[in-house]
Amino acid sequence: MGITHASAGDLKKGSYVVIDGEPCVVLSVSKSKPGKHGAAKVRIEARGIFDNARRSKIFPADATVEVPIVDKKSAQVLNVYGGTVQLMDLSSYETFELPLPDDQELASKLQPGAEVEYWESLGKRKIVRVKGGA
Repeated sequence: MGITHASAGDLKKGSYVVIDGEPCVVLSVSKSKPGKHGAAKVRIEARGIFDNARRSKIFPADATVEVPIVDKKSAQVLNVYGGTVQLMDLSSYETFELPLPDDQELASKLQPGAEVEYWESLGKRKIVRVKGGA
């Protein structure tokens, strides 16, 4: 889990970028041509991976931006209680708790024994989908 660096001009739709300290997926990139006394600019529209908030930022095309490393891992649901899901990572056997997802369809599939995919980046975790059931 960490951060790498890339040029703002190299970002494409679907790639990841850190905006305001939050890992985001890029929704659109628009580039402007350089003017007489200025450099080319890149406008990035993005959506937060963990909070779903839309963000936009303008960078010089040659600026270095932070790109989060998003780990996609598997876990097994141990228990669902209240608004919390208890999970066990299938590679490290670490147990941890995450809040129940806002997506009602996804939340209804979370049963003990189900295998899920979760994403981890910059110290945050989120359940993305259910892989199978018990």
